[in-house]
Amino acid sequence: MGHLDGKVVAVTGAGRGIGRAVALHAASEGARVVVNDLGVAVDGSDPTSEVAESVVAEIEAAGGEAAANGGSVVGMEGGAGIVQTALDRFGRIDGVVCVAGILRERMLFNMAEEEWDAVLATHLKGTFTVFRAVAPIFRKQKSGRMIGFTSGAFTASVAQANYSAAKGGIVSLTRSAAAGMHKYGVTANLIAPVASSRMSGQVPYGFEMGEPEDVAPLVSYLLSDGADHITGQIYTVNGGRIAVWNQPGEVRDMRKDGRFTVDEIAARLDEEVGQEPMPILERLEAMRKAAAEKKAGEG
Repeated sequence: MGHLDGKVVAVTGAGRGIGRAVALHAASEGARVVVNDLGVAVDGSDPTSEVAESVVAEIEAAGGEAAANGGSVVGMEGGAGIVQTALDRFGRIDGVVCVAGILRERMLFNMAEEEWDAVLATHLKGTFTVFRAVAPIFRKQKSGRMIGFTSGAFTASVAQANYSAAKGGIVSLTRSAAAGMHKYGVTANLIAPVASSRMSGQVPYGFEMGEPEDVAPLVSYLLSDGADHITGQIYTVNGGRIAVWNQPGEVRDMRKDGRFTVDEIAARLDEEVGQEPMPILERLEAMRKAAAEKKAGEG
């Protein structure tokens, strides 16, 4: 028996890369799968629904059941249509996995409004439209799994302010879903994958990345009944490594009776409250130092 026998799962962005790996793995664990993919290029151009249909064919060739959906996630009708495909074809829905995304990389000082809007619409709104469509169903049936896909870039990104903002928004959206749906027996969790794909291949991570197939087993587990005690979490998967992120919270404070003046803040803030290290700045400084040393050695 598979861990997802009897379950119906919808996966967005499932025509290629991580989404495809998630869809195939869920099917191998017994789930009936709605494979959603508009089929666009990384930059959002040239849509074709054939990529979703090809993954359905793979699942069916392996003895599974699947249905293709070529709708866009950026509108409410598209999100609702994905959920409706599951209901029409399989009569129920037990989990949604939102992987769909695009990139429009640009430095903040050069980013155009349309580059911002397109990325936020696909990643963040595209997660919301699916979560929103399925939430009433999960609430009524007192069960369900919501899985959003974020990225380590939600902490900061040099040339992807739009992508970083969208992924940060997905973190807050999914954690809010976890809080709001908990009393109905519904869980909501996040995956921050480190895996080679069309999008990640353009990002200079500077360290080894796993494969899309490495991410899929954790997603299947979080979709299963065995993970009904897990909610509001962010997990990173990189090859054979799985890690959990910390929960946000205040670290230090300083107090006085009444309102602080600027002089009081200047005198006390550094010593009593201070700053929390920003890892990306430390990495960037290390990269600059290494580049300078290499240049000096070549000279």
